Amino acid sequence: MPTKAQLQERDEARARLRELVDKSEKRRDGKPVVYTFLRHVSKSGMSRDITLKIVDDEGTLRDITYTAAIALGEKPRDLHGWNVIRVGGCGMDMGFHLVYSLSSVLFADRNRAGYVIDHEWA
Repeated sequence: MPTKAQLQERDEARARLRELVDKSEKRRDGKPVVYTFLRHVSKSGMSRDITLKIVDDEGTLRDITYTAAIALGEKPRDLHGWNVIRVGGCGMDMGFHLVYSLSSVLFADRNRAGYVIDHEWA
């Protein structure tokens, strides 16, 4: 069970990310996009390490992986200097799963919250 400090950190991370996403570069349909970078696949193929980035309002590609991990309640990891989120499982697009989950927690107050943010592999 998370402590009060962890819950506060999670809520602050969600607020920061929501602000970043609202100010980020949008696609033609008006949806923000999070870029996913596959950094590593386990030998068994049952887990992947993924980095998340977003283009901010100044046009700079920004790494949001650490903050997204906190917002999702995941353990932030470091892999050879990259911030990554480890996603377990196989048989589906894990980048989509990660961004869908992030969108769901950031925009829980909206209808179809998981689809507010688009994702794209880079």
